[in-house]
Amino acid sequence: MTEVDEFLARPLTARVATDGPTVRPTWYLWEDGAFWILSGSWSRLPSRIRRRPRIALTVDVCELDTGEVRQVLASGDAQLRPFDVARGRRKLVRYLGQDEQRWDPRFRAYLHENPDTLWIHLRPSRLVLTDLSYQVP
Repeated sequence: MTEVDEFLARPLTARVATDGPTVRPTWYLWEDGAFWILSGSWSRLPSRIRRRPRIALTVDVCELDTGEVRQVLASGDAQLRPFDVARGRRKLVRYLGQDEQRWDPRFRAYLHENPDTLWIHLRPSRLVLTDLSYQVP
């Protein structure tokens, strides 16, 4: 596992920018060198990507207590992909834990009841990890 893979394996929040510009925070799954972002008809993100697939995103952390300051910047052309429950569960478990019964009902609905759920898939053409961490006195 590379340093980028280790950083992106953490359940952090990505910020996705589309043409407009518009920026929004989102949970993601980093798998096989690509970002997977759950979306659907409840969001304008899929229609924006249909019009202009070029997106950029950043995943960052700034921990003042530890001095960890790192960011991953990624960009490329996103694709809309059909939703699959297994990947959806892997993504949601990262943020919500294993016990699906404790999840907010809307997250369970994404997996089991919402036929409009889909994936925004980004295999970045540019991916950069920057470490600006410092020693805490």
